[in-house]
Amino acid sequence: MAANPSMTMADMRSLFDEWEKPTLEPEDVTYKSDRVGGVDAIWVYPIGCDKSKVLIYTHGGGFAVGSSTSHRKLAGHVAKALGVSSLVLDYRRSPENPFPAQIEDAVAVYKALLESGIKAKDIGTIGDSAGGNLAVASVLKFRELALELPRCVIAFSPWLDMELSGGTLDSNAETEALCSRGVLEGMRGMLLGEDITKCKDPLANPLYADFKDFPPLYINAGGAETLLDDSRRLYARATEAGVQATLSVVEGMQHVFPFLAGRAPEADEEISKIATWYQAL
Repeated sequence: MAANPSMTMADMRSLFDEWEKPTLEPEDVTYKSDRVGGVDAIWVYPIGCDKSKVLIYTHGGGFAVGSSTSHRKLAGHVAKALGVSSLVLDYRRSPENPFPAQIEDAVAVYKALLESGIKAKDIGTIGDSAGGNLAVASVLKFRELALELPRCVIAFSPWLDMELSGGTLDSNAETEALCSRGVLEGMRGMLLGEDITKCKDPLANPLYADFKDFPPLYINAGGAETLLDDSRRLYARATEAGVQATLSVVEGMQHVFPFLAGRAPEADEEISKIATWYQAL
């Protein structure tokens, strides 16, 4: 991307769909394309899983790239470890569909699952990077709509701070392989446009949210990434509000390192920790 600044959005999306290649294909997991609440998605069904329990997976990619294609294998590893199904959303992406289209799609899917008979206590939201933002922000929207809240929220390296004020954006700039300030500024512009007041909207920047009555929250980050402070601040905001929150920072690891599932012990160990946490809820 840096070497080809004129790369088209179509080419960027095609490139990013190869993000799935570092993830080993999980064994004994099946997939099914579907449309839920008007949103295209892929069901992830580990063999023998409890299909009445669902993780709604919102993919990363700066709200502009990424898809169910790039993320289905990671969703498969997590769902298999937890013994549940997962639904990987192809939510509307920016810049064609700016904020809050992505949250609107997550709400539509959540309502459709509830209407299908799946109970809120058997649903979780999960996402990475921008999708980690959506996993958090969508639940804030559920609460605003007076919907029964899901069982839990899981966020891998969430990108939350649209003001880009975290100290690790600079202190970890030399060890970060992907999320530079310039890339984040570009993604933010496609999502929010030029209205800087949106950077403080709690549904765009959950660091401004009130987390009262928020579900149990698991946050994971890599110690080498620029967005580390977003995870730290989310954890602080949540615990201050009395949320049952866990923060797991693995030193030396990169942004959304669980993508190395099946290939790196750090990724597999983190997913195992999440499974233990989930089963104890």
